Amino acid sequence: MIEAVSCGGVVIHRGKVLLLYKNQNGRYIGWVMPKGTVEKGETYQDAALREVKEEAGVDGEIIKYIGKTHYTFKVDGDTISKTVHWYLMTSDSYYCKPQAEEFFIDSGFYKQHEAYYLLKFQDEKQIMRMAYSEYNNLKRNGLIAKYK
Repeated sequence: MIEAVSCGGVVIHRGKVLLLYKNQNGRYIGWVMPKGTVEKGETYQDAALREVKEEAGVDGEIIKYIGKTHYTFKVDGDTISKTVHWYLMTSDSYYCKPQAEEFFIDSGFYKQHEAYYLLKFQDEKQIMRMAYSEYNNLKRNGLIAKYK
């Protein structure tokens, strides 16, 4: 079994959640949140910010660590055990641009209930709900600026 670590962001702007649509060589993958592998010498926070920028063209700002998800999958006969560390992030804009090199063909910010419906993976749905709840708590307490 091969252990792998990735980091990602639940990016929220004005109450809407950033999603990416992946379609690899005509094969439906689905709607996901930006995440990717931690590079050598990189902190988890830096990896999460970099992946959000690379995959979606979004400059995120980390608000807080939300938690981790874990799943396994097979590649070329090997079992990959992946842990993904998630951060609640905000951005100053709805601007996003999907990274074609990673087979992202669409992106956008969606209302929480729309994002929940669109997300393909159950673990991402759960982490998105946790992050959204925390976002609302922080906003209610004046800890996140109104425009974010």
